[in-house]
Amino acid sequence: MKPEPAEETHGSKLDRLLRRKKLAEEGGGRARVERQHEAGKWTARERVEFFLDDGTFEEFDQLVVHRSRDFGLERQLYPGDGVVTGHGLVDGRRVFVFAQDFTVFGGSLSETHAEKICKVMDTAMRVGAPVVGLNDSGGARIQEGVVSLGGYADIFLRNTLASGVVPQISCIMGPCAGGAVYSPAITDFNVMVKNTSYMFITGPDVIRTVTHEDVSKEELGGADTHNSVSGVAHFAADSDEHALLLVRELLSFIPSNNMEDAPRVETSDPSDRRVESLNTLVPEASNQPYDIRDAVHAVVDEGYFFEVQEHYAPNIVVGFARLGGRSVGVVANQPAYLAGVLDIDASVKGARFVRFCDCFNIPLVVFEDVPGFLPGVRQEHGGIIRHGAKLLYAFAEATVPKITVITRKAYGGAYCVMASKHIRTDVNFAWPTAEIAVMGAEGAVGVLYRREIGEAADQEAARDARVKEFEEKFANPYVAAERGFIDEIIEPALTRKKLISALTLLENKRDTNPPKKHGNIPL
Repeated sequence: MKPEPAEETHGSKLDRLLRRKKLAEEGGGRARVERQHEAGKWTARERVEFFLDDGTFEEFDQLVVHRSRDFGLERQLYPGDGVVTGHGLVDGRRVFVFAQDFTVFGGSLSETHAEKICKVMDTAMRVGAPVVGLNDSGGARIQEGVVSLGGYADIFLRNTLASGVVPQISCIMGPCAGGAVYSPAITDFNVMVKNTSYMFITGPDVIRTVTHEDVSKEELGGADTHNSVSGVAHFAADSDEHALLLVRELLSFIPSNNMEDAPRVETSDPSDRRVESLNTLVPEASNQPYDIRDAVHAVVDEGYFFEVQEHYAPNIVVGFARLGGRSVGVVANQPAYLAGVLDIDASVKGARFVRFCDCFNIPLVVFEDVPGFLPGVRQEHGGIIRHGAKLLYAFAEATVPKITVITRKAYGGAYCVMASKHIRTDVNFAWPTAEIAVMGAEGAVGVLYRREIGEAADQEAARDARVKEFEEKFANPYVAAERGFIDEIIEPALTRKKLISALTLLENKRDTNPPKKHGNIPL
């Protein structure tokens, strides 16, 4: 007679649960975890635990396994299926997170892997909290075929629907190749880890076969490449730890969703603090460079500026700071690089940042010193008209408080683009050193007085006289101020006080765009 199976007790049921949880926490096993560490990388769980406030992680779907029963996968069932998902707190604020586990099938994306990520994103949208993705994956799980590809598309759709609703941050902490790159590309910010992460559509082997170009993974899609050449990434971290600390810092400047304001921070920095160094920051000669970051650091709270995309298109500077404890987005031309001229890369960089700030109710503070758009055949053929229009569109579309400070040059179309009064900027200041004109004095005189100078006995003296006359008439902020295009010409030392006062004035600003499905930005 066959014996009756022993009844499962409450104790044995609990033991079974604990065993499964322990398996999930071990990932792909000790040997694979050690290989991960040897590669200079943390495991998915180590990253999540470090990133979130201590003891706050609540995990979703820890016991999920894949559904594939082909290619021998039926014998390889790892609880969690290669991704750790859930939510926790960052500085006391709710954040949703998913972390791909490279120790399980190389972090490859399966149907259930994708479903776990989609659940996190859907829940984040419902409760209005940021989503942070820690990417470390070999790509689609080949054994699952189109089901895996469909999982990527499901994620891409949610990235798109969440855009402008909750902040989305991608942290690339290992491989991210093929179609997988499009999820981080849609998110708001990308952080990459030097030497251990890379992103590309097609790898070096395929490129070598198709185009006969020989390139390494690092050269093709490493952190330095995407931070300085392509502009795909916004930050380059030295390690997993550094990357996660950068994400925590970034979150401190932005709200949890598009219905909230960014968190305010108490500051001991006086709102009326004078900055005497600003009175002498701009050189006497208009063709002499200076670092616009000196102005930014001088006026913001505690002198702290969190720069974004520091190594890409350095002729424009963007990033976050605080004024009077309130988070602001800073956009500044950089006269220390290419004279602060706007080119294709700078226009796209600036436009993307402006639109993020507008999505999430972060006021914009603009420091303007721009001689115009970069001339040249390459720029024209590359579409500077279209790309420059992106920055114009972004500023014009933005309904958040906008404040501009013209420190020196504001020439031609670039004057219009850089948050001028004409495109709904709320408060426009100018320093006495500001030069607002169609073009610089030398160029203008060359056009207006070419014949007169050519016929003069002393051409150099005639040119100098006309240049001086033009500068006195137009290369100053007073004509614009007389027209009301500049609200106030201020002493540079008072810039911090004026900016904080303007932000206070605009605290309850309400502005809207005409009803429409969405605009058609010149992409």
